Amino acid sequence: MSEQLTIAGKAIALRAPAPADQAALAQFAASVPLHDLLFIDRDLRHPKVVEAWLRGQESGAILSLIAIDGDEIVATIAAVSDRLSWSAHVWDVRLLVAPDWRGKGLGRVLLERTIAAAAAKGATRLTARMTPDQTGAITLFEECGFRAEALLQGQLRDAGGALHDLAVLAMDPARQAARREAFGE
Repeated sequence: MSEQLTIAGKAIALRAPAPADQAALAQFAASVPLHDLLFIDRDLRHPKVVEAWLRGQESGAILSLIAIDGDEIVATIAAVSDRLSWSAHVWDVRLLVAPDWRGKGLGRVLLERTIAAAAAKGATRLTARMTPDQTGAITLFEECGFRAEALLQGQLRDAGGALHDLAVLAMDPARQAARREAFGE
Protein backbone atom coordinates (compact mmCIF):
# COMPACT_ATOMS: atom_id res chain seq x y z
CA MET A 1 0.00 0.00 0.00
CA SER A 2 1.43 3.34 -1.03
CA GLU A 3 0.47 6.79 0.18
CA GLN A 4 1.10 10.00 -1.73
CA LEU A 5 2.15 13.17 0.09
CA THR A 6 3.24 16.60 -1.02
CA ILE A 7 6.38 17.76 0.77
CA ALA A 8 8.28 20.88 -0.23
CA GLY A 9 6.07 21.08 -3.33
CA LYS A 10 7.00 17.60 -4.55
CA ALA A 11 4.94 14.41 -4.72
CA ILE A 12 6.44 11.80 -2.41
CA ALA A 13 5.29 8.19 -2.15
CA LEU A 14 5.46 6.48 1.25
CA ARG A 15 5.30 2.72 1.47
CA ALA A 16 6.91 -0.31 3.02
CA PRO A 17 10.02 -1.49 1.19
CA ALA A 18 9.72 -4.64 -0.90
CA PRO A 19 12.30 -7.16 -2.15
CA ALA A 20 12.24 -5.40 -5.53
CA ASP A 21 13.62 -2.29 -3.77
CA GLN A 22 16.88 -3.95 -2.76
CA ALA A 23 19.02 -2.24 -5.43
CA ALA A 24 17.39 1.15 -4.80
CA LEU A 25 17.95 0.75 -1.03
CA ALA A 26 21.62 -0.04 -1.62
CA GLN A 27 21.89 3.00 -3.90
CA PHE A 28 20.25 5.19 -1.24
CA ALA A 29 22.60 3.90 1.49
CA ALA A 30 25.58 4.59 -0.77
CA SER A 31 24.36 8.16 -1.34
CA VAL A 32 24.05 9.06 2.35
CA PRO A 33 27.20 10.45 4.00
CA LEU A 34 29.07 7.60 5.69
CA HIS A 35 29.03 9.45 9.00
CA ASP A 36 25.22 9.28 8.95
CA LEU A 37 25.33 5.47 8.88
CA LEU A 38 27.51 5.09 11.99
CA PHE A 39 24.62 4.80 14.45
CA ILE A 40 23.08 1.82 12.64
CA ASP A 41 24.30 -1.51 14.00
CA ARG A 42 24.94 -2.92 10.56
CA ASP A 43 26.23 -1.41 7.33
CA LEU A 44 23.23 -0.78 5.07
CA ARG A 45 25.52 -0.66 2.06
CA HIS A 46 25.93 -4.44 2.30
CA PRO A 47 23.32 -6.50 0.36
CA LYS A 48 23.00 -9.11 3.13
CA VAL A 49 22.05 -6.38 5.61
CA VAL A 50 19.30 -5.14 3.30
CA GLU A 51 18.10 -8.73 2.80
CA ALA A 52 17.94 -9.21 6.60
CA TRP A 53 16.03 -5.92 6.93
CA LEU A 54 13.43 -7.06 4.42
CA ARG A 55 13.11 -10.48 6.13
CA GLY A 56 12.68 -8.75 9.49
CA GLN A 57 9.92 -6.64 8.03
CA GLU A 58 8.16 -9.72 6.68
CA SER A 59 8.34 -11.40 10.12
CA GLY A 60 7.00 -8.31 11.93
CA ALA A 61 10.20 -7.64 13.88
CA ILE A 62 10.79 -4.49 11.82
CA LEU A 63 8.33 -1.78 10.83
CA SER A 64 9.67 0.32 8.00
CA LEU A 65 8.80 2.89 5.40
CA ILE A 66 10.60 4.33 2.44
CA ALA A 67 9.98 7.74 0.89
CA ILE A 68 10.28 7.90 -2.88
CA ASP A 69 10.71 10.95 -5.09
CA GLY A 70 10.05 9.77 -8.66
CA ASP A 71 11.98 6.50 -8.71
CA GLU A 72 14.59 7.48 -6.11
CA ILE A 73 14.47 6.57 -2.42
CA VAL A 74 15.10 9.77 -0.45
CA ALA A 75 14.45 8.56 3.11
CA THR A 76 13.96 5.43 5.16
CA ILE A 77 12.80 4.71 8.66
CA ALA A 78 12.68 1.48 10.60
CA ALA A 79 11.58 0.53 14.09
CA VAL A 80 13.28 -2.68 15.16
CA SER A 81 12.23 -5.05 17.93
CA ASP A 82 13.98 -8.12 19.27
CA ARG A 83 10.93 -10.11 20.24
CA LEU A 84 13.05 -12.82 21.93
CA SER A 85 14.90 -10.46 24.27
CA TRP A 86 14.04 -9.28 27.78
CA SER A 87 13.40 -5.91 26.16
CA ALA A 88 10.86 -6.96 23.54
CA HIS A 89 8.77 -3.92 24.53
CA VAL A 90 11.57 -1.61 23.35
CA TRP A 91 11.78 -0.73 19.67
CA ASP A 92 14.82 1.05 18.21
CA VAL A 93 14.02 3.74 15.65
CA ARG A 94 16.45 4.37 12.77
CA LEU A 95 15.82 7.30 10.44
CA LEU A 96 17.88 8.24 7.39
CA VAL A 97 17.03 11.22 5.20
CA ALA A 98 18.98 12.22 2.09
CA PRO A 99 20.86 15.50 2.68
CA ASP A 100 18.80 17.35 0.04
CA TRP A 101 15.57 16.41 1.87
CA ARG A 102 16.56 17.44 5.39
CA GLY A 103 14.71 20.29 7.05
CA LYS A 104 11.64 19.94 4.79
CA GLY A 105 9.39 17.93 7.11
CA LEU A 106 9.85 14.51 5.54
CA GLY A 107 11.73 13.08 8.52
CA ARG A 108 9.03 14.35 10.89
CA VAL A 109 6.27 12.67 8.88
CA LEU A 110 8.17 9.38 8.87
CA LEU A 111 9.02 9.60 12.56
CA GLU A 112 5.48 10.47 13.69
CA ARG A 113 3.99 7.61 11.66
CA THR A 114 6.55 5.17 12.97
CA ILE A 115 5.98 6.16 16.60
CA ALA A 116 2.24 5.52 16.14
CA ALA A 117 2.79 2.22 14.30
CA ALA A 118 5.26 0.90 16.87
CA ALA A 119 2.92 1.85 19.73
CA ALA A 120 0.09 0.03 17.94
CA LYS A 121 2.35 -3.05 17.77
CA GLY A 122 2.90 -2.93 21.54
CA ALA A 123 6.04 -0.83 21.90
CA THR A 124 6.04 0.83 25.31
CA ARG A 125 9.46 2.38 24.86
CA LEU A 126 11.25 3.70 21.78
CA THR A 127 14.94 4.43 21.53
CA ALA A 128 17.01 6.25 18.95
CA ARG A 129 20.76 6.54 18.56
CA MET A 130 22.84 9.09 16.72
CA THR A 131 26.13 10.91 16.97
CA PRO A 132 25.92 14.12 19.06
CA ASP A 133 26.90 16.29 16.09
CA GLN A 134 23.69 15.30 14.26
CA THR A 135 21.92 18.26 15.84
CA GLY A 136 19.09 18.42 13.31
CA ALA A 137 18.16 14.79 14.00
CA ILE A 138 18.42 15.29 17.76
CA THR A 139 16.14 18.33 17.56
CA LEU A 140 13.57 16.43 15.48
CA PHE A 141 13.50 13.47 17.87
CA GLU A 142 13.22 15.78 20.90
CA GLU A 143 10.35 17.69 19.29
CA CYS A 144 8.59 14.34 18.86
CA GLY A 145 8.98 13.47 22.55
CA PHE A 146 12.34 11.73 22.81
CA ARG A 147 14.72 12.76 25.61
CA ALA A 148 18.47 12.28 25.91
CA GLU A 149 19.32 9.38 28.21
CA ALA A 150 22.96 8.53 27.62
CA LEU A 151 26.14 9.54 25.89
CA LEU A 152 28.42 6.60 25.17
CA GLN A 153 31.91 7.93 24.58
CA GLY A 154 34.00 6.31 21.86
CA GLN A 155 31.23 3.81 21.11
CA LEU A 156 31.53 3.99 17.32
CA ARG A 157 34.55 3.53 15.06
CA ASP A 158 34.36 4.82 11.51
CA ALA A 159 36.05 3.24 8.48
CA GLY A 160 39.12 5.42 9.04
CA GLY A 161 39.48 4.21 12.62
CA ALA A 162 38.34 7.44 14.32
CA LEU A 163 36.17 7.02 17.41
CA HIS A 164 32.82 8.81 17.78
CA ASP A 165 30.41 9.23 20.67
CA LEU A 166 26.89 7.83 20.52
CA ALA A 167 23.88 9.70 21.93
CA VAL A 168 20.93 7.59 23.08
CA LEU A 169 17.46 9.11 23.23
CA ALA A 170 14.25 7.42 24.39
CA MET A 171 10.53 7.97 24.79
CA ASP A 172 7.38 6.31 26.11
CA PRO A 173 4.82 6.65 23.30
CA ALA A 174 1.76 6.25 25.56
CA ARG A 175 3.02 8.86 28.01
CA GLN A 176 3.80 11.23 25.13
CA ALA A 177 0.32 10.74 23.64
CA ALA A 178 -1.30 11.42 27.04
CA ARG A 179 0.81 14.55 27.44
CA ARG A 180 -0.23 15.83 24.02
CA GLU A 181 -3.88 15.17 24.78
CA ALA A 182 -3.72 16.80 28.22
CA PHE A 183 -1.81 19.88 27.11
CA GLY A 184 -3.09 20.16 23.54
CA GLU A 185 0.41 19.86 22.09
